Order: sequence, then structure tokens, then C-alpha cells
Amino acid sequence: MPKNAYICLMMKQFLSAALAAFCLVSCSMKDDGVAITAHRGFWDSEAGGHSENSLAALRAAQDECFWGSEFDVHLTADSIVVVNHDATFHGRKIHTSPLDSLLSDRLPNGETIPTLDAFLAQGAASPRTVLVFELKQHESPEREDLLVDLSLAALEQHRLLDAKRVIFISFSRHMCQRLASRLPGFMVQYLNGDATPEELYAEGIMGLDYHFSRFDEHPEWVQQAHDLGMAVNAWTVNQEEDIRRMLGLGVDCITTNDPLRVRSLLEADPDLKERKIR
Repeated sequence: MPKNAYICLMMKQFLSAALAAFCLVSCSMKDDGVAITAHRGFWDSEAGGHSENSLAALRAAQDECFWGSEFDVHLTADSIVVVNHDATFHGRKIHTSPLDSLLSDRLPNGETIPTLDAFLAQGAASPRTVLVFELKQHESPEREDLLVDLSLAALEQHRLLDAKRVIFISFSRHMCQRLASRLPGFMVQYLNGDATPEELYAEGIMGLDYHFSRFDEHPEWVQQAHDLGMAVNAWTVNQEEDIRRMLGLGVDCITTNDPLRVRSLLEADPDLKERKIR
């Protein structure tokens, strides 16, 4: 074969392979099934110790092989990142309390409030379950920037700063913008429900993670987001009728306190399937 013809053939093969890879990457989450994210871990179970955002709840979500396990982080007064949903822990404001003062109280299962470092150590124990990392709003952009920086440093330390291992969510548009700017290629999803897909896309934020009622009000947002190559998650979807409605709209992921119910509904519908963990 002449050299030029050989080069042309190789180029065609390369372009064909590249196009196939691009199409594979561009497929929405839906093509691989519907993802189930355990809200604050699989906490409402014996294995999870009935303790939200506990190490046991994360471990239980990993053991059940749910696609994702969601958790929330705050900064203490001495700038330690801790895992908790509310801005208070046993009546103490996390943002104005040093870590030591928070350790005297316990979660229902007897654990102390987890530091992010301890939580990520458990996260790293499973090579599959995606960490759905929610950064809580703070009192100033400077504190939010510090929370982002410390969170990314901790993920790096635990070798979890990997787009296959973690996605980021927040009610703070500022933190979503910062994460999207610093981490191109990572999934960042906005939670507050007050922005259209086009507005988020223009800011480089490639996911909507809205309360299911927002998609009831704006069902067109699901298709608009998909047309832009964005991911769509609905939270916190616990009742069967709400789960079925969100599945009917075509959301990519459901965050729920009852992940086994979502799993059973997916198993019962021949047109749907559960997205497997990576």
C-alpha cells in the first residue's frame, strides 16, 4: 500500500474511533439506566444505624451497591470540614463552634460527628459508589472559597479527586461556579431550583439537581437540559407516585431516603433499569 494511502486509512480509522468514543461519552446518564443516590447515605436502615450522614450510612450505601451516596459538609469555627446536614449539631452552630466542642455529642448510632477526612477514608474503601458531595452555603464568599479549597485538598489526599468517583452539588451558585471553573470535566449540579438549564450551561454548570416539585412546575427543563448535554437529578423523592412521575419525565438520577423502593420500581418496569455503579 502506498505510504499516503496508508496514512489516509489510519487517519480514517482514528477519526472513526474518536467519533465513537465521543458518542459514548456524550450519552446521557439515562442511556446507562437511572441512577439511585441514597440521601445522606443509606441511613434509614439497621446497617446505617438510623443515623444520617454517618460513616455507617455511607458504608451501608456502599454495601447495597447504590450508584451514589449523598452527604453534606460545613466548616467549623476552626476551619475543619465536618459532615452534617443541618447548620447546627445538638444545638451548637457548626460555623461558630470549634471541632472539639462538637465531639462531646453523638449521632443516634453513637458515632461522633464525622470529619471530612474520616468520611473520605470510608469513601475510598469502596472503589465504586459515587460520592455526591454537597457543599453547604456559608456566611461569606471567602468562607465558601475556603470550603471548596479544603474539600478539594482532602479529596486529593484520599485519591478521590476523580470525575468517576465524585460529583459536586450545592445551593450556592457561587460555589458551583467556582467548582465548575476549577474542575472542567467534573459534574457540578446546582440545587436551588431558580435557574434554567440555559443559564446554568452558560456558566459551565452541567447539572440540575432540583427538588422534584420544580420539575412538576417546569417539566420542559428535563428535555432542555438533555439537549444541552446536561444531567438531571431530582431530590428528595420518597413516595411511589412522585418517583414514578420523575421517572416518566426522564430524569437521570433520583435522590431518595428510600432507595430500595426506587430500586424495586425500576426492577418492575421493563422499560427502565437501574444504573450500575462504576
